[in-house]
Amino acid sequence: MVLCPVLGKLLQKRVVLASASPRRREILSNAGLRFEVVPSRFKEKLDKASFPTPYAYAVETARQKALEVANRMHQTVSGLILEKPVDKQDAYRMLSRLNGKEHSVCTGVAIVHCSSKEGQLDTEVSEFYEETTVKFSDLSEELLWEYIHSGEPMDKAGGYGIQALGGMLVEYIQGDFLNVVGFPLNHFCKKLVELYYPPRREDLRRARQDSIPPVDSFENLSDVEAGHSEPAHGEAGRGWDGPGAGGDQQAGSAPKADGYRTAEPPPFPADLLELIDGFKASKALFTACKLKLFDVLKDEVPQKAVDIASKVDASVCGTERLLDVCATLGLLEKSDRGYRNTESSNLYLVSDGEHSLHDFIMYNDQHTWNLFTHLESAVREGTNQGHGALGRKAQDLFQDGPLQSKEDQLRCVGATHGLAKLTARPAATAFDLSRFSSACDLGGCTGALARELAREYPRLQVTVFDLPDVIEHVSRFQRDGPETARVRFLAGDFFRDSLPRAELYVLSGVLHGWPDDRVHALLRRVSDGAGPGAGLLLVEAVPDAEDREARPGLARCLDALLRPRGRERSLAQYRRLLEQHGFGDVQVAPAGHGLAALLGTRVAP
Repeated sequence: MVLCPVLGKLLQKRVVLASASPRRREILSNAGLRFEVVPSRFKEKLDKASFPTPYAYAVETARQKALEVANRMHQTVSGLILEKPVDKQDAYRMLSRLNGKEHSVCTGVAIVHCSSKEGQLDTEVSEFYEETTVKFSDLSEELLWEYIHSGEPMDKAGGYGIQALGGMLVEYIQGDFLNVVGFPLNHFCKKLVELYYPPRREDLRRARQDSIPPVDSFENLSDVEAGHSEPAHGEAGRGWDGPGAGGDQQAGSAPKADGYRTAEPPPFPADLLELIDGFKASKALFTACKLKLFDVLKDEVPQKAVDIASKVDASVCGTERLLDVCATLGLLEKSDRGYRNTESSNLYLVSDGEHSLHDFIMYNDQHTWNLFTHLESAVREGTNQGHGALGRKAQDLFQDGPLQSKEDQLRCVGATHGLAKLTARPAATAFDLSRFSSACDLGGCTGALARELAREYPRLQVTVFDLPDVIEHVSRFQRDGPETARVRFLAGDFFRDSLPRAELYVLSGVLHGWPDDRVHALLRRVSDGAGPGAGLLLVEAVPDAEDREARPGLARCLDALLRPRGRERSLAQYRRLLEQHGFGDVQVAPAGHGLAALLGTRVAP
């Protein structure tokens, strides 16, 4: 479906998605639509029993969500948020009901056209729904719980994500795949064409005439190139007014060049243009974080640009432009009352938040950004341009790299801590580790994973073993909790110093940063210190991990451009590494976010 003419019209309008779903945002972005995200505050308290069908409930919910944002912003929206499991038991109950059966996924969409008449909001609502049938295979209890422990069901409507690991649960679907992912793009595109390019009367008449070409259209075959028998008037009467549509041409009158029809213009390269401009969006985010805009806006009350500018010591005009960019990127909500953080920005972009990525962003701005300016040299010379690639472990970053100042070291530790917080929970729960009473997290940095292990297993004592320059900064990232007393920190170099004794050793995100000889040296030291029955938990991003949409796969590839000494390894290669160093009965499980976990048990020599 050619959407370029419709997208061209929408460029002149403010388009708002009234849903915080990252999947809907991705689907619409891939279609080339430019929009901002303003999640609806409508509370889903509609009485389900009062609706005759599931899709009627979905449509009305979408309508109410859209109108709530429209009244708040006087703009155009569409959206729907479905129910998600509240905990693992809820996810199990939900998936058990679906197991081996067909079910329907219904999405309601409401498009609200807004205008202002004498200061009053005037709205026109267009509604539709899409229904897709999904059939689950007959799944074992073990497979269901394995999927639940991956963590994926917890943020997915219906308790599964068909586009990721949840796809292995599905036997077949009937209907729109993207509707199950989160948004019925095909139906939405048709509705946009219907709204912005309704067929003209003469086009409908022409379409009926052209459905069966007249006989005399084929009388003069000399006008048709061999092998191309389609009549030239095949493009006429489609009801399009945009480029290449041929909406005003009569049958047989399409222009030709040497017996061929004039070629249609190539598809609009929306993805490519977004990629080209991507660095600008990153730098806008970096600047907003450096100015601590999100800290200023963490309160619920919206603020005006002039007030924000005075608090961050910047010009009013420059601050307002930056705020508008952040709103367009979905990082802020903008209304007549001013600007405010989205829920996601409050969670991840406020500098002192528990799950803040502020240090990671600042590390990318002040270190990684500079490294990538030397990418051409790294490619030409094949040399390491510094230890600043994304996702590197802290002990790797402090060795012979440019991070010499305490400020640089602290920023690096903070960056590692922010990423580790995102992945620690799925990694800690990938396997049942209750048989171990002691663990040692080698290269564990601030102890994000160690704390999750201690929280999950109340009798487990965990030692974090990392470089002195890392341990020096650990106290800044510690929060009180009942598990804190069971996590201790010990400074040392795992290539040179004696390793602490433990029943379970943990290497999370460590091995990918080292060449084979160093990996073998480290695993040999772990193996020598592990007694029979001891475990080794390995967590890494692998190129054949099942979670195809997660971040680490692309990030690791980009990192490798500036990190020639390390390399990616497959699951099979990591399994062989464990077995070569005396760890057998190797189990593999997804650890969420594109990561895989492997657990091996030390066999007797």
